[in-house]
Amino acid sequence: MASEVLKKKLEEIKILLLDVDGVMTNGKVAFNNSGEKLLAFDVKDGSGIRYLMRAGILVGIITGKKNEAILHRARELNIDIDNVHRNATNKVKVLENILHKQSFESREVLFMGDDLLDLAVMQRVGVSVAVADAVPEVLSAADYVTAKPGGSGAVREVCEMILKAQGKWDETVDHYRTMK
Repeated sequence: MASEVLKKKLEEIKILLLDVDGVMTNGKVAFNNSGEKLLAFDVKDGSGIRYLMRAGILVGIITGKKNEAILHRARELNIDIDNVHRNATNKVKVLENILHKQSFESREVLFMGDDLLDLAVMQRVGVSVAVADAVPEVLSAADYVTAKPGGSGAVREVCEMILKAQGKWDETVDHYRTMK
């Protein structure tokens, strides 16, 4: 459960930035017969992302991978492709570009990561989150560690935390209760 200090920080979040391998996926690699890398994404994470965007919070991706499946998933979730940054060898520069382009302060950003490449970004955002199965260095650097591992509902967990901290969760639930 989020502490009062964390809840206050979550109230200011305007964008959720996600790593892919190990956060949006479980980090396992599978290949088809043609040698293409396959990624599996959690449906509940996708729902959480949609709820967040419906509430007016942006979602973006910063990943060192270039896999086309990332673009397919982003499109499926209606994540603005301008907020999808693949093949990012310097995630801090990508973060700085996002902050500049969106006119956000670093305190308005939540970043979720799992491995060493994510540490520098985690140190520069308002809220840093590690998935439960992140490497020890990332776990110790995080403001919050999810109960769920990457690719298995960790993103959904964080989306709900943001919505609840900002008083938008009940409105989200009510929207689906009253759908016709």
